[in-house]
Amino acid sequence: MTARNTTQSAYETFLNAACDRLGYSKSTISLLSLAALEMKVEIPIIRDNGELAVFSGYRVQHQNVRGPCKGGLRYHPDVDIEEVRGLASLMTMKTALVDIPLGGGKGGICCNPRELSTRELEVLTRKFVKRIHREIGPNSDIMAPDVGTNAQVMGWIHSEYSAIYGHSPAAVTGKPLALGGSAGREKATGYGIGIVMKAYAERYDAPLNGATVAIQGFGNVGFHASKALSDLGMKIVAVSDARSSVYREGGVDLSALAKQKSERGLLTDVEGHETLEAGRELEVECDYLVPAAMGGVITAENAHKIKARTVIEGANGPVTSDADRLLSDKGVTVVPDILANSGGVVVSYFEWVQNLQRVAWPLERVDDELTRILSNAAQQVFNHAAQKGLDLRSAAFDIAVSRVKEALDVTGI
Repeated sequence: MTARNTTQSAYETFLNAACDRLGYSKSTISLLSLAALEMKVEIPIIRDNGELAVFSGYRVQHQNVRGPCKGGLRYHPDVDIEEVRGLASLMTMKTALVDIPLGGGKGGICCNPRELSTRELEVLTRKFVKRIHREIGPNSDIMAPDVGTNAQVMGWIHSEYSAIYGHSPAAVTGKPLALGGSAGREKATGYGIGIVMKAYAERYDAPLNGATVAIQGFGNVGFHASKALSDLGMKIVAVSDARSSVYREGGVDLSALAKQKSERGLLTDVEGHETLEAGRELEVECDYLVPAAMGGVITAENAHKIKARTVIEGANGPVTSDADRLLSDKGVTVVPDILANSGGVVVSYFEWVQNLQRVAWPLERVDDELTRILSNAAQQVFNHAAQKGLDLRSAAFDIAVSRVKEALDVTGI
């Protein structure tokens, strides 16, 4: 099984197990395994050097029975239909678990954004919108930032969509504040990891002050997660990005690393920090491990090297289904992605609501509402796990699948 189709395979494994526990039929499993709509488009652009390049773009709408499809748009060289399909499926479960009125979708363009100029990225983004605009929008499918994209990319999407349909801020979330973005959206996923971590610690009487953490990923999610966990008194001992990894037993200097990353694009060569081989940040001695970069990074091949006692899934699908079983056998607790990293989609929901109502919430309200929703979702997962004797992922999938199934039932499907 390759890293690119791990997410879909793992989703189907967890879905089948949940449906078996809940007594659902094979037809229900089939319905929840399939996407409602899958799109692939080819996007030609003229590069800055005058050459023609063609990129493949994808958008998958998995389920909209609970509301419009919602999910990110990623730019990465490994994007393909299998990956996007799996991620869209997880979004359906994520929005159901936190009980917001949205479905699941995901998109991506197979490209390396580091190798494209700002002009090339803008042309690529706008042409992608032109090819799929009939299938997206505030009442059907709402995109948001993901790996390799940011608020600026969402601004281009907003601009292109609005040029066709008139001013439509609710058609995309994660926009710049000047275009109707929400306060707190940029930090939301990482900040939400801190909320879930605090709820976990309180429920299971796990002291956080001085607890050690390793974080894979120092992009938007990893950076804000490191800040949130540090604010809880936790000690971040290792961090990494796509090209570098560092460790310091006494705790890394987040400010120095952020400065180095901004100025040089790498985390290495900061005084007092040890450089690690790629992937070693997953294997260091620590209490908590937060894989917050890409999917499929903890597999059957390296699960036995994981020394953390708790894994908090900051990325989507970072633990394969095989690795999930091996970690469970070792007594490692996994806080699943559909709970742990759901802060991003929750605040995207807030942005969508604000845009539809033509209002703007202050940051304090965003943070308070996010804390309420994530804390409630976490307690529901913890309670179901305790009542049924389940691990946290199984409990989360039970809750999410049952909510989607209930919606399907009352629609008459």
